Amino acid sequence: MTDVADAERLIAERMVSFGETSISLDQANGAVLRETVAAERDQPPFDRVTMDGIAIASRDWEQGTRSFHIIGTQGAGVAALTLNEPGQCVEIMTGAVLPDNADSVIPIERVTLEDGEALVEDGIDFSPAQYVHPRSSDRTSSSTLLSPGARLGPPEIAIAAGAGRASILAAALPRVAVISTGDELVGAGEPLEDYQIRSSNDHAIEAALNRHRVATVSRSRLHDDRDSMLRSVRELHDEHDVLILSGGVSMGRFDFVPSVLEELEVELVFHRVMQRPGRPLWFGMSCDTKPVFALPGNPVSTMVCLRRYVIPALQQALGMTPENEERAALGADVAFSADLTYFLPIVMNWNDAGLGIAEPRPTNTSGDFVSLAGTDGFVELPRGQDTYTTGRVARLFRW
Repeated sequence: MTDVADAERLIAERMVSFGETSISLDQANGAVLRETVAAERDQPPFDRVTMDGIAIASRDWEQGTRSFHIIGTQGAGVAALTLNEPGQCVEIMTGAVLPDNADSVIPIERVTLEDGEALVEDGIDFSPAQYVHPRSSDRTSSSTLLSPGARLGPPEIAIAAGAGRASILAAALPRVAVISTGDELVGAGEPLEDYQIRSSNDHAIEAALNRHRVATVSRSRLHDDRDSMLRSVRELHDEHDVLILSGGVSMGRFDFVPSVLEELEVELVFHRVMQRPGRPLWFGMSCDTKPVFALPGNPVSTMVCLRRYVIPALQQALGMTPENEERAALGADVAFSADLTYFLPIVMNWNDAGLGIAEPRPTNTSGDFVSLAGTDGFVELPRGQDTYTTGRVARLFRW
């Protein structure tokens, strides 16, 4: 069997890019940037006022002036007025351009306006350049604002819009075929026999891929018939960039997936990983360099393998900057005697010091997907130990 770290490495070594595409900014939420976004101009592009008040020249203040003649009112989005004489001021609004020859702002709360004059109350603190956001103090024109690999969220989209970008170059999402196998599977809303079960893995896989925005997804359900499975998997392979199969990957009489993939000339990279749940995990590459993941059919195993291996691999293929590894401390002792890496479902809490605490929520079996309700993900406990004590820090994978 393959070790968990080796399985991760072997997948990473084989992932390739799925290309890139230009998308409008209103479609960019969650996309992975594939170009550099540079500043259209200085940020801010002018000396920007940060407080409603009066704009003055600090030299007037330093010479003892406390009553200023108002030469005009200036809001945001209009050209700057000019102070031409000593003792003048402009009534100014937040976001406006600082008037020419002014360098400071006194808050309106500390000023009395009457008959075209602005009288500043006694005893206020004053310093030159107060309440002014200087031009280019955030970024200079043409400097890098966003780099390739950034996942675009609200701040990044605001930055791109501020740089004048109506569209951006983003990673193209792969077309992923999610394939459930098994005669026992019946879709929701269809008639169900006592010896059948509802198909749920395909829905879970699709939901996870959509949540992480790493693919466009189609779902198929195949029966345990080798010839029809062979035809269907071949067609799905030709129409998609990635295959994710669920079920039929172990060593039973009706576990046709490995032999079907072999006949389709999918190169086996590894089969079976030293972990629980999800030991029968299968990974290979087709002759067209398309990744093929065959996940165990038990629902908990499917979810764990998808989150631990498939989603990070797709993020890598999209060119996404690697996420920082999240870690949490165990909230209780855990016993696990098998010489396997243990993926343990958890619920996250936080102690008074703000430390993340992973409260174990083990399932009854790898088929007990109902017990995953309300969990946040799982922690990875390395093989080679029988017990993991409270407070042990472990790597966390959120669903």
